[in-house]
Amino acid sequence: MALAKRTTQISPSLTLEITAMAKKMKAEGIDVIGFGAGEPDFNTPEYIIDAAKEALDKGFTKYTASGGMPQLKEAICQKFLDDNNLKYSPSQIVVSNGAKHSLYNTMLAIIDSGDEVIIPAPYWLTYPELVKLCDGAPVIVDTKDDGFKLTPEKLKKAITDKTKAIIINSPSNPSGIVYTKQELWALAEVIEKTDIYVISDEIYENIIYDGLRHYSIAAYSPKLYKQTIVVNGVSKTYSMTGWRIGYLGADQEIAQAIDKIQSHSTSNASSISQCAAAAALTIKTEFLSQMVKTFDERRKMIVDFINQCPYLSCPEPKGAFYVMADVSKTFGKAIDGQIIDSAHKAARLLLRYAQIAVVPCEAFGAPGYIRLSYATSKEDIQKGLQRLKEFLEKLE
Repeated sequence: MALAKRTTQISPSLTLEITAMAKKMKAEGIDVIGFGAGEPDFNTPEYIIDAAKEALDKGFTKYTASGGMPQLKEAICQKFLDDNNLKYSPSQIVVSNGAKHSLYNTMLAIIDSGDEVIIPAPYWLTYPELVKLCDGAPVIVDTKDDGFKLTPEKLKKAITDKTKAIIINSPSNPSGIVYTKQELWALAEVIEKTDIYVISDEIYENIIYDGLRHYSIAAYSPKLYKQTIVVNGVSKTYSMTGWRIGYLGADQEIAQAIDKIQSHSTSNASSISQCAAAAALTIKTEFLSQMVKTFDERRKMIVDFINQCPYLSCPEPKGAFYVMADVSKTFGKAIDGQIIDSAHKAARLLLRYAQIAVVPCEAFGAPGYIRLSYATSKEDIQKGLQRLKEFLEKLE
């Protein structure tokens, strides 16, 4: 008896050890400040919760079409048109169990054994694992020297006759970079001369700062529109991570293939969550602007603090709710005889000696960095940053 080979190809998460240690310490009554959150720390808006309650009261608790109910698909089409200048019909939309599920379904639909998928680093740690699950080959392109953005020159060099797709994530997790229209269009010009797919992960599109605007590469031209699968969801924009609603817009043929895959795997996403998502997309409130304003205040506070700390530095994120801090100058330093030789080791020691939990970025394709989420209260951020500073001052 043996497990499938694909299970051995998936890399274990380097963050699991940190997470387990933090949970154990909290269970023991230790005050641990967590900077690992990948979700907004705001409750889902009341009007969305009310829509779910109404669905329950009306008995909307049965199956829907596998790719999503018509009301939600129509709302998604309108959102794409209003926000991204992308015109989709409901038959080009597939609603899934979160954006991660949309990404996985997309890769299942387009990747064959041995196909290469270009992934700019740093990247969300799940991207290469999904590619490997589909028997594809992740091709990692380092962007550290280019402000963590893929350039047309590096893209051209990465493309081979085996390239099937490229993943673009803007705003980005973990770096918080946001591609400008000019930067995206320069990449689109390269891609348009090929037949490779673009998987555009736009889940953080509404969490953006400094007057910048989000653009979707699918809007570049009719050809890019057909080559691009745009993945999004309600998790980050409306603080609905637990509701598990993601969606995608794609060329008709691609969408139908994805819908077919989903119909034989999970079937439809939760009917109740779909009703809530439809309300989220159609009813306009001040929730999003207030949430982004709060995130912006925290962002500035944490960036200013980190860049004044000894041994640390970080670029200013322009989107999402993460800061990626360079800790490489701590390598070779020690605390209580424990020598720091990696971001993972730094994260372990920060938890042990400072009681703060951060995410080491080796698994994000950014060795030498840690990720701090500011999706936590201002008070906890201040307390955690002070602990971080005191930890650094003790290094020898």
